[in-house]
Amino acid sequence: MNIVLDAFGGDNAPLEIIKGAIDARKDFEVDITLVGDEEKIKACAKENSLDISSLKIKHAPDVIDICEEATNIIRSKKNCSMAVGMQMVADGEGDAFVSAGSTAALVVGATFIVKRIKGIKRAALASVLPTATNPTMLLDCGANSECRPEMLMQFGIMGSIYMNKVLGVKNPKVALANIGAEETKGRELELGTYALLKDAPVNFVGNIEAREIPKGNCDVVVADGFSGNLLLKLYEGMGKFFSNELKGMLMNGFLSKIGALFLLKKIKAFKKKMDYTEYGGAPLLGTSKPVIKAHGSSNAKAIYNAIRQAKSFSEGDVIGEVTKALAAIKENSKTEQTSNV
Repeated sequence: MNIVLDAFGGDNAPLEIIKGAIDARKDFEVDITLVGDEEKIKACAKENSLDISSLKIKHAPDVIDICEEATNIIRSKKNCSMAVGMQMVADGEGDAFVSAGSTAALVVGATFIVKRIKGIKRAALASVLPTATNPTMLLDCGANSECRPEMLMQFGIMGSIYMNKVLGVKNPKVALANIGAEETKGRELELGTYALLKDAPVNFVGNIEAREIPKGNCDVVVADGFSGNLLLKLYEGMGKFFSNELKGMLMNGFLSKIGALFLLKKIKAFKKKMDYTEYGGAPLLGTSKPVIKAHGSSNAKAIYNAIRQAKSFSEGDVIGEVTKALAAIKENSKTEQTSNV
């Protein structure tokens, strides 16, 4: 298996990308191809005494900046590290692609270079959120601000398959993000999606309000990209808020510090649960090959886990299972139309 890695995506590229790749190559026994300016990659490795002899390098002279138009990836920046890396995957030279670069450019590139699974209306960014029980997947997290019910139904199917095949959740519970738990709540989008999810091949458990998500009452939360991104950003912000507040309380005075020593094990466990680097990145579900969007500020640990995630994504045959599910829905639809004639 060959994981293609954007060496110049993210705030800490290329150093943290290279470090994460070296560790992943050693632990996961996969081939890794760094894509980017070859001279700069080798110079960075030499300057930091890093042995990159086990890694492959694909030269790509350009970089697409986060502030650039996303469509430049298929126009003026076809030679950027992200575009070249995705082209490698599209051409069968790699099994999965990982980047911490521009989210918008990644979505555009994945759509037009890697391309979507036949029948999928839109690819969706899926983030794994920590909860009181087990991690929950939220999708879409920002790839599609405007959606139709059919798109959200497909998000639910893809999220369910990913949670089962990659994270090992049996019969994942799928919920629809809404302003109330009742079936009659929401806009036309939510009402239409609810009706479709009831008949979809997933374990649909109904609507879920935002305040219920952290309890871990479901395994997959479906939302349009606008609402999902708001949920994700609030989740991240509250996580940082609670972490800072907890640190302030435990470090406020001698007695508090003594008490913190007794709670150290539990504090470390809580910190690990809230640490985004443990999850790697957000899979872009719906593309014909595995694509992982790592956090823009990813360090070596986050890149390491994103590569692990890409490996599991590919091995789990998520794309094959999604294709089968879509075919089954299409066949059922034909059968119903025939029986109604």
